[in-house]
Amino acid sequence: MPQPEGLALSPASRPTWRALLDDGHPLQLPAAHDALTARLIARAGFKAYQVGGFALAGARYAFPDIDLIHYYEENEAIRQIVSASPLPVLVDANDGFGDVKNVMRTVRGYEELGVSGIFIEDQVAPVSCGQMGNKEVVSVKQMVGKIKAALAARRSADTFIIARTDGRSAVNVAEAIKRGEAYRDAGADGVYVEGLRSAAELKRVGRALDGIPLATTMMEGGGQLAWIVPEEVHGYGFQMILYPTTVLFQVTRAIERGLAGLKGGKPMAGGVDLDRFEEIVGMPGWQEVVKQFYHE
Repeated sequence: MPQPEGLALSPASRPTWRALLDDGHPLQLPAAHDALTARLIARAGFKAYQVGGFALAGARYAFPDIDLIHYYEENEAIRQIVSASPLPVLVDANDGFGDVKNVMRTVRGYEELGVSGIFIEDQVAPVSCGQMGNKEVVSVKQMVGKIKAALAARRSADTFIIARTDGRSAVNVAEAIKRGEAYRDAGADGVYVEGLRSAAELKRVGRALDGIPLATTMMEGGGQLAWIVPEEVHGYGFQMILYPTTVLFQVTRAIERGLAGLKGGKPMAGGVDLDRFEEIVGMPGWQEVVKQFYHE
């Protein structure tokens, strides 16, 4: 009997992150801020998704992304999200939530939740959204220590460790490239270059860091980089494209519209109906469980 949706899956049942990158297509990673969104991402046909700090802080706690939530708050949210989707997931681990000790705890904890990939950034704490405000970065030596701690902490070689740099926003593109090279040489499985601002910058970074899987951000609704189609981003050498706001901002606007209509005495317009929602959250599977196993 198939397991009903909503029961946690074994990590072994999901494709590895490396297998996703090997298929030769851009890996689009929308952000899931809750379990329902993770389920809908899978149903929409995506191959993977991300859990980002921006969306998690905003949707779960109504906080801006300014380092107000940490490992403990995020851990339970990630557990719920991962359990709801069969897809591999990349998780934002902030700066590791502290020093190398905290990095090791974070990697080990997220790995136990079934996370497929983890990225750690090189911002100076308190960290914030990579697309806003002034940035400072820790020394390359300190970040390299965190990367090595992350690699040492993982129990499975399939757990994909990505080093993110905010060197572009803190200094310039050359700094981001220099840091990407150092993080690659330290053993990171991939490099995530945040804050790039043009196709020319993508192309420059992609050429300089050719040979290691690269990630970047397409932050809709106010980010540094104007919309570029996934195939073009991929052509510049970036296998992973993170979309931290695309779903969240549309959901926020839909809630605003729905509440405005309700307050104005209008009936619901444009939503799903009960049958559709129950199908999405897996009611048929749970009904089958009751039918097969419940006996008075």
